[in-house]
Amino acid sequence: MSDKPNSLVILCGPTGVGKSRAAIALAGRVGGEIVNADSMQVYRNFDIGTDKVPAGDRRGIPHHLLDIAEATTQFTAADFVREALAAARGIIERNRIPIVVGGTGLYLKALLEGLFPGPGRLPGLRNRLEAEAASGGVESLWQRLKAVDPEYAEKVGPRDRIRIIRALEVFESTRIPFSRHFPATESPVKGFLLIRVGLQLDRARLVRRIEERVDGMFANGIVEEVRSLIARGIPEDAPPFRALGYKHVLAYIQGALTLSGAVELTKTETRQYAKRQMTWFRKMKEIAWFPADDFEALAIHVETQLS
Repeated sequence: MSDKPNSLVILCGPTGVGKSRAAIALAGRVGGEIVNADSMQVYRNFDIGTDKVPAGDRRGIPHHLLDIAEATTQFTAADFVREALAAARGIIERNRIPIVVGGTGLYLKALLEGLFPGPGRLPGLRNRLEAEAASGGVESLWQRLKAVDPEYAEKVGPRDRIRIIRALEVFESTRIPFSRHFPATESPVKGFLLIRVGLQLDRARLVRRIEERVDGMFANGIVEEVRSLIARGIPEDAPPFRALGYKHVLAYIQGALTLSGAVELTKTETRQYAKRQMTWFRKMKEIAWFPADDFEALAIHVETQLS
């Protein structure tokens, strides 16, 4: 066990690679507890489609940030950072190692690098800018952005409507260029010993695992789970119903898809999501990558960093 009071392990990787299994084994080896960093596993009663590890399979390892949000609420990156820090500090106080595990890149980035310190979304201002983009073209907004924040305008380019509008929204509400807000961002885990590790598989093997996982979701009753959630009064536009699998099951229940079509679309979108995850993670700093099946190498690396 580490004698460093602020050690924090980050374990990331694409969906289906085996993060949960590795995290449980690692926690048992180093005296750790797991902090969930999957944006859909925070929701109560959404179990099969989010591939939560059943309580009986957790080998007695405490898991935090599972089942903490109601399905009708939007759990944000800011919510995650707040709850994850609280959980990590509690784990450290027990002289154990927090192991943050998940594939939601935005959550991990927010925890490691901090949240944008500028204002949140301003619906009235954003709607006006959206209307201007629709009537005059997004390039006209880009020209306006270029005049007040040339650094950021060159970075995003003249066709990136979402980022252009967001940058103008921030500027018009604060009179400070979007690019000048970033230096004020501070890492919430500044001062921690950060051990960043990732799991990877070659594409063909990852695809097989994803397809097996999706087949398992449907075999284990995701359709029945969705029917039960709807029967409990969970609205079909609830945030977790946008998750992979769930939205296609909803379409099947509504008669818009066949069951086989829901399965195949879930597999396709999950493969695409895994690819986007790896693109995101490759841009993150200082991650030591390990083959998903080489747990011993992963564990030795973490133990060495903790010692």
